Amino acid sequence: MLDREGYRPNVGIILCNAKNEVFWGKRIREHSWQFPQGGINRGETPEQAMYRELYEEVGLRPEHVSILGRTKDWLRYDVPTHWVKREWRGSYRGQKQIWFLLRLVGRDSDVCLRASDHPEFDAWRWNTYWVSLDSVIEFKRHVYEQALNELARYLDADHRRVRRDREKSHGAAGLSGK
Repeated sequence: MLDREGYRPNVGIILCNAKNEVFWGKRIREHSWQFPQGGINRGETPEQAMYRELYEEVGLRPEHVSILGRTKDWLRYDVPTHWVKREWRGSYRGQKQIWFLLRLVGRDSDVCLRASDHPEFDAWRWNTYWVSLDSVIEFKRHVYEQALNELARYLDADHRRVRRDREKSHGAAGLSGK
């Protein structure tokens, strides 16, 4: 399913742990690392596609994560012609993506790269949020940078909320004499 400009609708997922480190998956039999991502099926919302892809690629279910934010608009990248299947050349340009920032509320042990019959990753790791994007395939780097920049504000807001909640609970405990 392509839009009029030749872009396939897609979702990208930036998954963070409690330390604001981000999940990186290593593509099977390749030396490139990336965030989970995948196409939006006909009739699916971006959020539905995100949860489906999260399970297929990482084995996580909705109860394992909380959504911190998403990109406001589509972010696009063009795929080099030599990577495009011959039958798609001339009509397919690349991907347009809605990116989601998620917080893992489950455990690392909930991650399962073999949740689907067609795994995409053979290894994974946590990296700092602002890790170098050198290991990302070149034509996707600018979209990764755009997504990380746009979504970073939700990490700050989440940290402020957690700190505020912690202070409230300590203050309430102090007031009740506990």
